[in-house]
Amino acid sequence: MTFQTPADEIELMKRITAHDQTALAELYDQFSARVYGMAYRVLQNQTLAEEATQDTFIKVWQNPHRWDPERGTIASWLLTIARYTAIDRLRKEKRQSPWTAINYEEILDLSGDSGVINQAWYDSKALAELIHELSDEQVEAIELAYFSGMSHTEIAEHLHQPLGTIKSRIRDGIRKLRGLWLRIEK
Repeated sequence: MTFQTPADEIELMKRITAHDQTALAELYDQFSARVYGMAYRVLQNQTLAEEATQDTFIKVWQNPHRWDPERGTIASWLLTIARYTAIDRLRKEKRQSPWTAINYEEILDLSGDSGVINQAWYDSKALAELIHELSDEQVEAIELAYFSGMSHTEIAEHLHQPLGTIKSRIRDGIRKLRGLWLRIEK
């Protein structure tokens, strides 16, 4: 089914609200490729994009009343859900990143400042706890730079943010980590 008018969309959403599985299947058939495309652009991973696509349609099934035809079309609503679902998935994946493989001295540049660092603080759990003190945006930028090997320009393009913003997030995040690390070390 191709939606010709806003009335078609409203009717379909009424059916989905009434838990008509056929209506959800129609919605999926019409929009799944576009939803997948949005998810893939954010995640750059086929499996994760497929999972984000499924999650998007589950959210629609669970909360069809959230669509407001006065605010936009079903397509725009679905793509917004897909984008945020994919971003959440990306953050979740990045939160599970290999902080244990990090060279702490290199990133925090502690070797020259504080002499011999207590070996216990090399434990990845200590750094993992400190990571929670950073904003999600800082963590995401740092992880993309240090674990994904992306340049600042690549990160800016990937996250659709200005280059200066990305550089600031990384610099400020590392500075905050360094300060937290040094405070714990004392």
